[in-house]
Amino acid sequence: MCNKKKFRSNNKDLQSVEKKMDRRHFLTTTSMGIGAFALGSLMGLEKVFGSPKKTIQEEITQSLPHFLPKAKRVVYLFQSGGPSQFETFDYKPKLTDMFGKELPTSVRQGQRLTAMSAQQSSLPIAPSKFKFKQHGESRTWVSELLPHTASMVDDLCIIKSMYTEQINHDPAITFFQTGHQLPGRPSIGSWMSYGLGSDNKNFPNFIVLTSGNGGQPLYSRLWGNGFLPTQHQGVQFRSGKDPVLFLNNPENYHHEDRKDMLSYLKELNEVQNSAYGDPEVDARISQYEMAFRMQTSVPEVTDMSDEPDEVFEMYGKDSRTPGTYAANCLMARRLLEKDVKFIQLYHRGWDHHAGLPWGMKKQCEMTDQPTAAFLKDLKQRGLLEDTLVIWGGEFGRTVYSQGKLTPQSYGRDHHPKCFSMWMAGAGVKAGMSYGETDDFSYNIVKDPVHVHDFHATLMHIMGIDHEKLTYKFQGRRFRLTDVHGNVVNDILS
Repeated sequence: MCNKKKFRSNNKDLQSVEKKMDRRHFLTTTSMGIGAFALGSLMGLEKVFGSPKKTIQEEITQSLPHFLPKAKRVVYLFQSGGPSQFETFDYKPKLTDMFGKELPTSVRQGQRLTAMSAQQSSLPIAPSKFKFKQHGESRTWVSELLPHTASMVDDLCIIKSMYTEQINHDPAITFFQTGHQLPGRPSIGSWMSYGLGSDNKNFPNFIVLTSGNGGQPLYSRLWGNGFLPTQHQGVQFRSGKDPVLFLNNPENYHHEDRKDMLSYLKELNEVQNSAYGDPEVDARISQYEMAFRMQTSVPEVTDMSDEPDEVFEMYGKDSRTPGTYAANCLMARRLLEKDVKFIQLYHRGWDHHAGLPWGMKKQCEMTDQPTAAFLKDLKQRGLLEDTLVIWGGEFGRTVYSQGKLTPQSYGRDHHPKCFSMWMAGAGVKAGMSYGETDDFSYNIVKDPVHVHDFHATLMHIMGIDHEKLTYKFQGRRFRLTDVHGNVVNDILS
């Protein structure tokens, strides 16, 4: 007895568990006491106490979708670094005659500059070095850097009036991916997983692929679950032998061994869960079971040996090299065929503070053909009809040159006040441009679209009312759009 008392005094966790099983504690927390159970045994517990009350979180998710969704799946082609709108979709011919002239103060309007541009004595205007042409029945202006994307322009809804408040990369990327500039919130894909669940139990709801060298770093928190249960975090697929870390069995460890181990581990976790009631234990059980199923499903989808040569030729020569943007686009199509709910591709290298003409040309060579091929591939397979595809970065670039300006070379600083993105596929109007910027692509003059509006519209297309999908954390109900956001109805089909 003495030893037992000593052990209890040194183990608070055991005291907590034993308190839950203490007879007095049990009887004092059973509503009307032992008599209620006696009555319940005669009348049936549901008649005495009513049916179990659902939590608010359960009521929220069980009511989804709020209305008929236009899209079943989303692929977000995120171009990390901030692609220049001047060299892609926002054609500004009047700038040609203003080469080297100072940006008018009436245009800048005292707007914030980064620390890099703030030290310059001059802000000289840098017209795009590249030519633009009109394409498709929509007669949309597209840069010569994007000939393959231009061939698909009648399937695109180009938004030229995106804007954000974040002027530096990390808070701007975090804002786009989570709806808040500070880390800790759930990512878009996590919200989709939480709200809509899965259409294929053998794959995660949310899968991430990365590509590109240099540029801004990519952190796993960008596809993290934040305060949502951990089964909703994005699962990163890597290039190489093991697409998902720790998924394969160790040497001489067989499938049945893993199955037995997980069975016993589940029993232990269930004992732990009954003692502490921690929802993360349920999440962990779910993740182990998913990993076991993925041992069969992942090798099947990552083995591209069954793809015909003409598909690789359509996506470009890089598509045969694992880990490239082209290979990831092809992988995204294969994952869509498995009904993965949300697929996020991150491609780095768009941050061109100097040498922009060379840098933009290089990036477009890597991404233009695979992007267009991805759209064509989805379209010919009938997948674009219920899939939403998004392309864009975290902000735009300045009309003035950062650093030395020459006719052949220039750089552009960050510009959050207006930039271009596009959507294609389910839920959006095809072959249209939305929003307008001034002659300097410095300010929006028509139909501004904020990041929160973009999120609200994306969720609407997926059948979600962005104001109703919430999660209570630390006494407050959070949502992806925070307390903002309006659906951009003019671009909806």
